[in-house]
Amino acid sequence: MDDETAYKLLKLVQQDPNISQREIAQELGISLGKANYCLKAVMERGLVKAKNFYKSTNKRGYMYLLTNKGINEKARVTFRFLKYKMDEYEALEAEIAQIKREAEGLKREKGDFPEELRK
Repeated sequence: MDDETAYKLLKLVQQDPNISQREIAQELGISLGKANYCLKAVMERGLVKAKNFYKSTNKRGYMYLLTNKGINEKARVTFRFLKYKMDEYEALEAEIAQIKREAEGLKREKGDFPEELRK
């Protein structure tokens, strides 16, 4: 499981312990099978524990709780994911600056430049 999936999964479980696997799959944009696989993986690592709702009419209903180990791992994953996104943002910013320089060169050559791109 990559950091982005782990981050989003742990965040969802922390925000809503009553979330279903189907809702997790939908929120993460993954299949129900993959959501089940990811949940099992974090449970096997001791990051999340599942409690069955004893009084629920839906006996398949679970509450997912982050363990102390899960909270610590969520913090580590959050910082790794943040660094990845910041690096990605900086690379995109540099690429945009390069494309603007190229566009300015075309403007000087051709003289006509769309208003929305003059900024």
